[in-house]
Amino acid sequence: MSRKYFGTDGIRGKVGVSPITPDFVMRLGYAAGKVLAQTAGHGTAKPTVLIGKDTRVSGYMLEAALEAGFAAAGVDVMLSGPMPTPAIAYLTRALRLSAGVVISASHNPYDDNGIKFFSAQGTKLPDELEFAIEAELENEMQCVGSDQLGKAKRLDDANGRYIEFCKSTFPNELDLRGLKIVVDSAHGAAYHIASHVFHELGAEVISIGNQPNGFNINDQVGATAPDALCLAVRANRADLGIALDGDADRLLMVDKLGKVYDGDQLLYLMVLDRMATGVVTGVVGTLMTNMAVELAFKGMGIPFYRAKVGDRYVLEQMQKNACLLGGEGSGHLLCLDKHTTGDGIVSALQVLSALKRNGKALDQCFENLTLFPQVLINTRVNAGYDWTKNAALVQEITAVEKELAGQGRVLIRASGTEPLIRVMVETSDASAANRFARRLADCIK
Repeated sequence: MSRKYFGTDGIRGKVGVSPITPDFVMRLGYAAGKVLAQTAGHGTAKPTVLIGKDTRVSGYMLEAALEAGFAAAGVDVMLSGPMPTPAIAYLTRALRLSAGVVISASHNPYDDNGIKFFSAQGTKLPDELEFAIEAELENEMQCVGSDQLGKAKRLDDANGRYIEFCKSTFPNELDLRGLKIVVDSAHGAAYHIASHVFHELGAEVISIGNQPNGFNINDQVGATAPDALCLAVRANRADLGIALDGDADRLLMVDKLGKVYDGDQLLYLMVLDRMATGVVTGVVGTLMTNMAVELAFKGMGIPFYRAKVGDRYVLEQMQKNACLLGGEGSGHLLCLDKHTTGDGIVSALQVLSALKRNGKALDQCFENLTLFPQVLINTRVNAGYDWTKNAALVQEITAVEKELAGQGRVLIRASGTEPLIRVMVETSDASAANRFARRLADCIK
């Protein structure tokens, strides 16, 4: 069964264009509320949902619409205000709530927005509940009686609760004293949280990307634009830099020289640390994970599994293969013994604990890992475009793979969140990877 509204990470789009409109979001809240009321098992008590958001100006409008929809379905609401996506996952579980909802478009520009849900366990909603919500959206909205309407209240201590949770994932016997860290919060949901976590663990913290105005989220800052962090690390002679995205579930890091380390490299470092302190039964990456990382894990005798791109698919493979560590090159990293979902702050703390234990600087940890050149080209297409029906592209893929002769790989995939076709070519020769990728992208254009 295919989804009509839900993508790989909730429902996302341009604000004011269906489905990211106030009337649809209100109906979405109502439909989700009806499904929760039927499945929550709270007896006579009302289900309660936590709503968080990032710093986009449209969050005010969509938060009000969601709140109205849930109330009309007889579901109580708690409002956290701007909070990282993983914070909503944690608080939903910690407070024993029925579900969590995040209003965010993650790394996208400010004029996009989206809605994503977490279960009572702090995980992405199961497929069957997403299908049930979509089915309920087809029914007419009928408000419950006034005596059954849901109520709303503010969760005033959300920030403090989440800061303490993040700190709890860092070893008690370690601290961050002696480290100068630049933290870039992308003018997003962690602007008032991330720096406090690292400072309270002992680091000297310089904050950038912490002045949101509703319009500047991810704008030349954060994990999708690390140049600002690189400059700030060098200018402040910091030991390293940490970049989050707009909803703080992605992580990139920068060493003292301003070199960027992506999710593949950070996952590798986390695995090395776990190997030194215990056993790693397996690691999950994606179709985009660099081949050098896969070969490194195999050389250490660690099983490596590839999932489809998207943290929900990484999580599925992790659960299927009993793995505690997994992630994507984009910086979505999962440590299931620390959190139920990807968390940029928690992941950064795992990397920092590894550095504290091995006594090395970030740039000294990758002597045995040289990534293969990987060229990625995103080509915008019309909604519904099916690249598999482009005969010229399919023919060109066959030609490129023949020329690679087993010394590289081609990956073509549609984005799960935007109308884009992503073309990736990976091989040991950077110029060849770039040439092949452009040939394939030109077929789409």
